[in-house]
Amino acid sequence: MSNTSSVTQKAKQGRGWRGVVASLLIALFVVEISMALFVKRADKTYAISEFAKLPLVFNGRVQPMDSLARNSLLQIRGITEVPLEGNGPGGAWGTWEELRTKGSELTERKWYQFSKRPKKLKPAEWLLEVVANPKLADDRYIFVINHPDLRSLMKLEGGVEKSGLHFYRYNDIKDNLQPILQAEAARASKLDATLRTPYDRAVLQLSSAWTLYFRLKNTLQPEDSKDFRKELDDYIAAIKHARSEAQERQAAGEKLDRETIDRLLEPVQRIAQRYEMMARMDTPLAVPLPHPGEKGHEIWHRMGDALMESNGETMAEPVKLLAGISSAYQAGDVAKFNESIKTYQDYLVSQNLTKDITKSNRETFFNQMLAFKRSMYIYIAAFLLVLLYWAGLNDVWRTTASRLLMIGFVVHTAGLIFRMWLEARPPVTNLYSSAIFIGWGAVVLGLVLERFYKDGIGIAVATCVGFLSLVVAHNLALGGDTMEMMRAVLDTNFWLATHVVVITLGYASTFVSGFLALVYIVRGVFTKTLTTETGKGLARMVYAIVCFSTLFSFVGTVLGGIWADQSWGRFWGWDPKENGALMIVLWNVLILHLRWGGMIRERGLMNCAIVGNIITSWSWFGVNMLGIGLHSYGFMDAAFMWLMLFVGSQLLLIGIGLTPSRFWASSGGISSCWPRRIGGIVASVAFLPWIVVFVSWLVGKPVSSKLAELIHWPTSGVWWTCGIAFVHVLVMIMIAIAEAQGRQSTPSVPSPSPAQG
Repeated sequence: MSNTSSVTQKAKQGRGWRGVVASLLIALFVVEISMALFVKRADKTYAISEFAKLPLVFNGRVQPMDSLARNSLLQIRGITEVPLEGNGPGGAWGTWEELRTKGSELTERKWYQFSKRPKKLKPAEWLLEVVANPKLADDRYIFVINHPDLRSLMKLEGGVEKSGLHFYRYNDIKDNLQPILQAEAARASKLDATLRTPYDRAVLQLSSAWTLYFRLKNTLQPEDSKDFRKELDDYIAAIKHARSEAQERQAAGEKLDRETIDRLLEPVQRIAQRYEMMARMDTPLAVPLPHPGEKGHEIWHRMGDALMESNGETMAEPVKLLAGISSAYQAGDVAKFNESIKTYQDYLVSQNLTKDITKSNRETFFNQMLAFKRSMYIYIAAFLLVLLYWAGLNDVWRTTASRLLMIGFVVHTAGLIFRMWLEARPPVTNLYSSAIFIGWGAVVLGLVLERFYKDGIGIAVATCVGFLSLVVAHNLALGGDTMEMMRAVLDTNFWLATHVVVITLGYASTFVSGFLALVYIVRGVFTKTLTTETGKGLARMVYAIVCFSTLFSFVGTVLGGIWADQSWGRFWGWDPKENGALMIVLWNVLILHLRWGGMIRERGLMNCAIVGNIITSWSWFGVNMLGIGLHSYGFMDAAFMWLMLFVGSQLLLIGIGLTPSRFWASSGGISSCWPRRIGGIVASVAFLPWIVVFVSWLVGKPVSSKLAELIHWPTSGVWWTCGIAFVHVLVMIMIAIAEAQGRQSTPSVPSPSPAQG
């Protein structure tokens, strides 16, 4: 009877407006994902979707135009879309061309302008402009130039502003590229990376963006070409005319001197010089032109090389077809453009390039699926629902959050498997893919925990770690192609599928135990929801996952030593990456030793688990910033600020966790909340500079680059946060020692708090 009433009560909770909202929320995500997968949006004019699928070779691999466009935009602009509309002087809204006539104060859509939907160029559409109509592409605001000294040096005014970022057109900077930027870039490149100022880094970033843009503009045609298809016909006609006239004069007995030959070849040489310049550029390999003995990627050539290989009688078929695509787009002939795309696709099939076409089609679908981005949104929604559940509103929110987490996990898994399929590799091949896999592993562990405990903690940890790891992956993608060719030492599927996968699971599980500890401390110190039963449950979770992470990190480290012995001839070389892996193993072993020996109990276990977050983040990211060792594969060093902020946040939470247990809100002991307030105040002071910067950005008045350089921002903010956190930890350790000595000198009194040890 009691079981029946319990079921009835749960059924009633699922009904009502909460059940309707929960069902609608799940349906919203399912419908949105289904539409992205199965609803094909037809092109209204130009066949941009078909152009996006055209294959080429860049960064050592076959990829579609869509991937080249996305990766290039990320490196040049930082985002994969180019807005064509925004705000002008006096609150006017319109296209940039219209607004420029009214003044120079141009801004992109503000975050609070919900009713505005600016027209935007998608990646493939932008790339088509760049390669086929560079004059139009030169008028797009894509170059990010934030440093005031660099803007002053380049004599830049106006531009488009977005949250402190300043975007400019190629037409704005072209006059000062050769005399100014190249000289400054040459100077900055000679400096050691540790000696470069923010100005030097801004110069090198702009130089890299301009170089990439220049290469893209000359991918399919010379950037100054007006009608490339006609130009090719004129070029062949000029060669034939010069050859015919020379033969006629020789047949008539005339001896041709050097001056006469140069005069005959002058029209040919004028065009050939431009093609020769294209051949010297490191442009993408866009022309499939097989030569005897070539296979695989070798059949793809640069347009400049293909042009220079002409025999004078005719151009290679793929050259003429690609030229036809460019000319049709530049002329605005939609029908001719679409027909040219179809003809070129048929040519690729006729050349037995079906494998490259299939790979490009699949990768384009993967790009447009945006699996990891959609997973991020789902994880956020699930986390918010868990917060509602913890607020005591209704258990329906936890159930809905669990279902959303499962949906996000399925999408995350689909993206991971699809990426493995595209690369024909195990899941972890570089730092970007390790972030994806760590998030996936954390979600798996969170789902397992929720299956057994059903208290929302597993969901909260899974969504937090999953979301944060995908944010890390997104920022790593700003560095360029995430599927580029691997170094030779990594080019082995067996070790990638064993050592790398196993040790990455060790990273993921260590993070999960650390985030479970964060839940314990935050709920225990600041709320009354950490009951004795909940505390013991969290302790069991952390202990079990620490055991799991110890096993996987140890096995992964041993497998890495075996791989190192096969690749480099030694099992262990005290390389920074090897030392980092060893630190994780030793720390997890130390936690188990302290736990088994009774030296730490629940609270001590949690603080130790949070220290594991610091050690793992250093082993995962920190060693790559040293720039030394056999494992330093050139990964980004810009993550130093975020790494140190993460370390500072963990130190703050460790300090809060060291607050004497009788002051915890969940302890039921001393009612004074000042120790808890002190923890909150210290955290606020430590992150005060970042709060000010965020609020300034929110209101549209971010800190200027000049002021940032004057106060050494963000370096000064990083050390401020870490310094305050470190001092706080030291103070709390001394208080904890004093507390322990006080307990030894007085009889112990049982406490109802779960926060012991």
